[in-house]
Amino acid sequence: MTIVHYILIALEVVLIFNLIIGAHELGHFLAARWRGLKVERFAIWFGKPIWKKKIGGVEYALGTIPFGGYVSLPQMATMEAIEGKVDTTEPLPNVAPLDKIIVAFAGPLFSFLLAVAFAVVVWQVGKPSSDTDSTTTIGWVQPDGPAGKAGLQAGDEIVSVDGHPVHHFSPTSADSITWRIVTSTDTNIVINYLRNGQPGSVSVVPFHRQTKWFERKALRQILIAAASKSTIYEIASNSPAALAGLQPGDEILKLNGEKVYSPAVVIAAEEAMSNGVVKPLVFTLRRDHQEFERTLLAVKPVVQTYPPTTLQRLCYALHLAAPPQPPEPRPLLGIQSLVGDTSVALVHPSPLEQVQTSALQIFNTFGALFAKKGEIGVQQLGGAVMILRVYSNLFEDEDGWRRVLWFSVILNVNLALLNLLPLPVLDGGHITLSLIEAVRRRPISATILSKIQSGFAALLIMFMVYIMFFDTGDWLRSAWSNPDAQVTFAPPAK
Repeated sequence: MTIVHYILIALEVVLIFNLIIGAHELGHFLAARWRGLKVERFAIWFGKPIWKKKIGGVEYALGTIPFGGYVSLPQMATMEAIEGKVDTTEPLPNVAPLDKIIVAFAGPLFSFLLAVAFAVVVWQVGKPSSDTDSTTTIGWVQPDGPAGKAGLQAGDEIVSVDGHPVHHFSPTSADSITWRIVTSTDTNIVINYLRNGQPGSVSVVPFHRQTKWFERKALRQILIAAASKSTIYEIASNSPAALAGLQPGDEILKLNGEKVYSPAVVIAAEEAMSNGVVKPLVFTLRRDHQEFERTLLAVKPVVQTYPPTTLQRLCYALHLAAPPQPPEPRPLLGIQSLVGDTSVALVHPSPLEQVQTSALQIFNTFGALFAKKGEIGVQQLGGAVMILRVYSNLFEDEDGWRRVLWFSVILNVNLALLNLLPLPVLDGGHITLSLIEAVRRRPISATILSKIQSGFAALLIMFMVYIMFFDTGDWLRSAWSNPDAQVTFAPPAK
């Protein structure tokens, strides 16, 4: 990938992120103007302004930090720690609680309306989806993992987890296998399944990956993967796969006579020969509706390198890290990459369905967060860095712009609902304080209000930094790792 490509992705991410935050702040701004509140500043981006101009008593500004924005409303509860310094010297009349509620509610309302707008576009242009998105069939089981020890096998169709019916494998919805596993609370997880049409049930003891202090605590796993097609995407020249006549686009149906439910089966068979005996592998493949067999014997390549990532190159150039010594080549087949289900189709969920799904995700997350014996905590939540990472990854996809629109529906619904939480410095906090003021029939003491706002602002900033620490660490570790090797095989002897 060229540096220009990365720059374009960065610009696209900044654009969509600022559109989302800008729409939220625009709601506050328009509502404040409608209800007659004084608006001191409407700023796009944070930091010292690089441009500002006063029009109609409102200062419009463009900051130096290209994320978000804010509206300075001196008649509302101050939010200096979050939304910028307010320099008001003139006395201002009190604002009715109803007006404050309207202004505070307008931000989440505009976020919700933007979500609906994105949802309408997704409804028209479609969202990429494959069979893998809705499968509950197991494609791979780690032999020595919890599921393998309990007796689950590739090809089993999971019907329910702990009595909860499931219809998806990994989406963060209440009816997905992964979600039900990570939110389970008992020592054992009861999984009901179908094998060749016959029902069965197993009790699985979940596994926790060991983590270090600077990593998020790992959630429950049973070490299984979803079923998907195993389609060859790339083949190394002069490799056993190339010499056997395999081609990109060939679908692997069986390995040594056993049906292949996931690319992980082929990868695991290849890795098993690293420290063991190299044995011939019999592949059954499909090409243009025709099935055929090929026998491959793995060989060690002449060169096996792991190209550095962009982050690694930067660290090497700055002498922050030394390039590692290349590992000893291991026996390989030359199938450099396998992809799952390539039959991606466009689905057109209705706007109502998209909004409902997005809202259920945040409700399910909060339900798991406050579960008595649950393992999901605030450490598993994501912040701005995670959102930027998701957007950057989506934009890299061939059909990424459709996925970006779909994710923006989820993000805006979540932004609207989270901002309605009754916590000071959030819009829901402003609404709560205004309701208290309406009941008391007099404003809350400015001193008390200032302490409440400052305290919660400090807590919110600490929380954001805490989440950012884990988000950034995840991103850097992902960027540093590079599992894909480039291999070169010797030409066949003549």
